Amino acid sequence: MPKAIYNIPFPINEPINSYAPNTPEKESLIAKYNEMYNQKPIDVPMYIGGKEIRTEDKREMNPPHDHKHVLGHFNFGTAQHVKDAIDSALEAKQKWADLPWEHRAAIFLKAADLLAGPFRNKMNAATMLAQSKNVMQAEIDASCELIDFLRFNVSFMQQIYAEQPESSEGIWNRLEYRPLEGFVFAITPFNFTAIAANLPAAAAMMGNTVVWKPAETQVYSAQVIMELFKEAGLPDGVINMITVDGPVAGDIVFKHKDFAGLHFTGSTGVFRHLWQEIGSNLSKYRTYPRIVGETGGKDFIMVHKSAKAKQVSTAISRGAFEFQGQKCSAASRAYLPSNIADEVMEFVKEDVKSFKMGSTGDTNNFINAVIDEKAFDKIAGYIDFVKNSDEAEIIAGGNYDKSKGYFIEPTVVLAKSPKFKTMVEEIFGPVITLYVYDENKFEETLHILDETSEYALTGSIFSQDRYAIDLATKVLVNAAGNFYINDKPTGAVVGQQPFGGARGSGTNDKAGSYLNLIRWVSPRTIKETFVTPTDYRYAFLGE
Repeated sequence: MPKAIYNIPFPINEPINSYAPNTPEKESLIAKYNEMYNQKPIDVPMYIGGKEIRTEDKREMNPPHDHKHVLGHFNFGTAQHVKDAIDSALEAKQKWADLPWEHRAAIFLKAADLLAGPFRNKMNAATMLAQSKNVMQAEIDASCELIDFLRFNVSFMQQIYAEQPESSEGIWNRLEYRPLEGFVFAITPFNFTAIAANLPAAAAMMGNTVVWKPAETQVYSAQVIMELFKEAGLPDGVINMITVDGPVAGDIVFKHKDFAGLHFTGSTGVFRHLWQEIGSNLSKYRTYPRIVGETGGKDFIMVHKSAKAKQVSTAISRGAFEFQGQKCSAASRAYLPSNIADEVMEFVKEDVKSFKMGSTGDTNNFINAVIDEKAFDKIAGYIDFVKNSDEAEIIAGGNYDKSKGYFIEPTVVLAKSPKFKTMVEEIFGPVITLYVYDENKFEETLHILDETSEYALTGSIFSQDRYAIDLATKVLVNAAGNFYINDKPTGAVVGQQPFGGARGSGTNDKAGSYLNLIRWVSPRTIKETFVTPTDYRYAFLGE
């Protein structure tokens, strides 16, 4: 048992390497990228308990920007592997829950230091290869954000445990933060390596054991995550990584009496389906499961007539097209006032024309490939819809080619209506739709913006007029869980801008803050009385 109240090292956001030309970090990362690209194809197992599980069902892993190249294979599992992973999590649970919190903290702090050092190039290169992120996008995600999640979450854990109630004379009140009763199921997306690691790690940090299902297109870097956690000393069975069909996993997980929580990032449609599944099985569970999810977005840039055109265009170019728009926070609709709309659009066209597109191994490329053929076909379908519509036009980009890689040009759409299809629906690709409004109808347009989308994840306001900023902040109070003033709506930093949205965008439990970690504990209040009464009579009963 702990013999003291321990203070963890104060967390500071991990410095971001620039990877500028001729820097040592750039040379070493590109060397690692080339080494991993050219190495013998690897065989990624499932991790269940202390075992690496391999099957006869091997699935290829390919770079999206070079999809004929084989990086390796991962092993696809069955219903039995899901059951084995649950059994492993439950078997490991008591010992892990009983481990003093400072030892759990030490494991994840060690993982952060390992990632900041010897694992950095491997994690970044894996993300560049299999998720087609350029060096900067990989650095801010797979290294810096994940390091920040690990270090700041340990600090938040200490903060939660230190939160204790007051005590009256003669009694001592205590709060005990128990892990949930049962196992946690983590389902993670392809687009952020940091999210893929944080969803199982956040629950595990608070004493839970986890069954983790990563996205099939992220398994290459998921293996590096498991290697990192094992090197840091995470005990067997605490996080069990399975690669199985989603419905197969769900059919077992969501009917298991010991299912205690879902930590999810993915599509809104899938999340709603899973919530319905959980609801239909409530009578089977020991306890009401915790459901934490971050889902889709139709994120906006709202521009006031006082805004500066070059600032707005840069926010569009970065916010809409970094990582090919495959961020749940990516800007995908913008409202331009008539007085500066043409100027903004000309700047954006210049930017798009200057973009270089290709492999992530060439650091001159700002744009890389979208994740897979399914995503490519979906995004191309939206572009074709615009091309065949009389209600909108493409003013930049609009071409695509999947012969070598899943490449889609950054595409800018100009819509005649604020309710045009691409102003409303989530595309999850390098497509942004612009709508020009009467510069004197700012407030009216704010209300149109608020009513257009089912989502409420991120958004921004550009203005030099503080009254306009105040008005937008009030009218759009429920339109974005992360709201930016004179900045693009992407790039939330752990510990600085807790991330998450409501409406169709999720439960808004704010990854990167204590608000997320508090969901993975079940508090128990303990009241201890020092001098126990021996007479039932109260004073008011006297003569």
